[in-house]
Amino acid sequence: MKKILFASATAAAVLASTPAFAQTASIAPAGPRIEAVVGYDRVKALGEKDGGLLFGIGAGYDYPVSNAVSIGADIEATGSTQKEGAGVVEVKSGRDLYAGGRVNFAVSPTANLYVKGGYTNARFKADDGVDSASENFDGYRLGAGGQINVSGKAYVGAEYRYSNYEHGLSRNQVALTVGTRF
Repeated sequence: MKKILFASATAAAVLASTPAFAQTASIAPAGPRIEAVVGYDRVKALGEKDGGLLFGIGAGYDYPVSNAVSIGADIEATGSTQKEGAGVVEVKSGRDLYAGGRVNFAVSPTANLYVKGGYTNARFKADDGVDSASENFDGYRLGAGGQINVSGKAYVGAEYRYSNYEHGLSRNQVALTVGTRF
């Protein structure tokens, strides 16, 4: 009789806690988000490398596919202070536009890791003091990072990304993010 009472009490406790568990079990990031981006940008062109400050804004939407995994879409617009003086010609990074996807992996109720990839289009400007010209270059971006919730829906994150463009241009960036989910 004691075993039956114990089993009944255990079953009742488990069933009573199931709604609360269901609410906390879904830890994959979900919904729309917006974030500020700041970091270091290093551009490699024609064998030369130079760096500068990365800054911009990003947005996205994450859709949970399980309790610990979500897939998302990203868009981002950034600028950079990177410039290189090659003789009398100065080459500067212009805006960089990115659109792609990502897969998030929840590692705790407040932290997730992700990998991302997609299309990027960067503008570079050349100026020799007399004439100036700008050109857009298409490429792809691969990256990985993580985010930690700091308060409510606010989060901070860090990310490494590599971009490869036409004509031997490439870019390595380390970015810090501050954002919120809606």
